[in-house]
Parts: sequence; C-alpha cells; structure tokens
Amino acid sequence: MGKDKLKRFAENLTFGCMVQPEFDEVFRRDHPLKGRWRADFFRNDNPIVLELGCGKGEYAVALAERNPDCNYIGVDIKGARMWRGAKTATERGLHNVGFLRTRIEFIDSLFAPGEVSEIWITFPDPQLKSRRAKKRLTSPLFLERYARVLAADGFINLKTDSQHLFDYTSAVVERFGLPCAMANRDIYGTGCADGILSVRTAYEETYLRRGLPITYIRFSLGGCAEFPMFEWEGDDILEKDAEEARR
Repeated sequence: MGKDKLKRFAENLTFGCMVQPEFDEVFRRDHPLKGRWRADFFRNDNPIVLELGCGKGEYAVALAERNPDCNYIGVDIKGARMWRGAKTATERGLHNVGFLRTRIEFIDSLFAPGEVSEIWITFPDPQLKSRRAKKRLTSPLFLERYARVLAADGFINLKTDSQHLFDYTSAVVERFGLPCAMANRDIYGTGCADGILSVRTAYEETYLRRGLPITYIRFSLGGCAEFPMFEWEGDDILEKDAEEARR
C-alpha cells in the first residue's frame, strides 16, 4: 500500500465528520447511530440526504454548501477517496456534511426507517454485464434496501454518463410503476442542468470533455417495499452487440 494512502487513512481518523464502522458493527446488527444521526451526529433536526458511492465527495460537499438546512452524508467503501471530501468539509468548517465508510449493502444497519429524506447516486459503476445487474445501484435488490430507510415521500436521483444504466433504471421504474418526476437523456444539451444539477464531479468533467451526454432520472418508490429481480432485454441486446463486435 502506498504511503499516500496510509497517510490519508491515518488522517481520516482525525476527522470529526468521518464515521468508519467495523464490519462486525454493521453485519446483521444495528449500528449505534441508527436512528440517531440527527441527534448524535449533526445535532439538529434537518433532513438527511445520502450520496451513495460518493467517491471524493464533491457532490455531498457542494450540496452541503448550497443547502445549509439539510444534512448530507457521503457513503463509500474507498477511504482514500473519501479523504478528499472529509478534508474539504473540515477545512471549510461545514457542519452539515459527514462521510460514512461502509458498503452500501449495509445502509439498513445504519439508518432507521424513514430516517433518510433523499438519495443521490452520482456516476456509479454501470455494471454492464447482465450477470452483474444485481450490483447496479438502481437494481431491485438495492431498491429494497433503500425502501427500508427512505422516507415515504423521498426521491432517488441518478446522474450518470451511462446510457445503458439510464435505460436500465428507466425500465426498473416502469416495471414497478414507480412515480418518476424527471427523466432526461442529456441534461446539458436540453438546458436542464441548472440548480443542483449544475454541480459537476471530476468524473463528470471528464465525460463532458469527451462529448458524452449526461443523463438524469429522479423517481420515488411509491410505497413499494419488495422488488423482485427480473431479466431486462436491454442487457441481451448489449451482449449480442458485444459478441458480434468480437467476431
């Protein structure tokens, strides 16, 4: 392991905005902060918004700066990346943003029912192979986890350069009849990237320089709690095209 990573891991331990539960604190058991984030961590009654797969935490920090009346938590397993967001938040004296180093699979061990007001998913791995569909952060398996922590009127926001992930998520929304507030294949090309959507991560800047359109979809779970997995025809088409390209 490089010296920079070791240095960042050590510095992460000094950040008051960083929470790093051990595996046995969240595996099949409730963490002490579950249901207590407002009272014990933020010490206010403001809504809690999660950024899942936050990477360097650019979105969480930017949202926290723009909306001081909301609490933001960036969730990721990569501590060396999250160091950047935690350090920036600390240097800027932001008290309404925190970082949680854990697997997203454990969020219902860390948050109580209805404790989360909104979820952002920004530029996740699209997991293009169909056998990895269940690992997509908008797959039915993950929606079931979100349903256990998200408020009844809470929204899920996906911002991605992956047209395939956008189409897959749209298919999931349609499959389960979920209320969809917005779905756009090119937010910059259509002039819809204003307000919160104008925040750009480092990944996003790279994609834009390459001329890739940025997609966005905002939907809620509509009171659904169970989401059976299903096979999506779009994965079959992608794999057939890939097979033909190899011939």
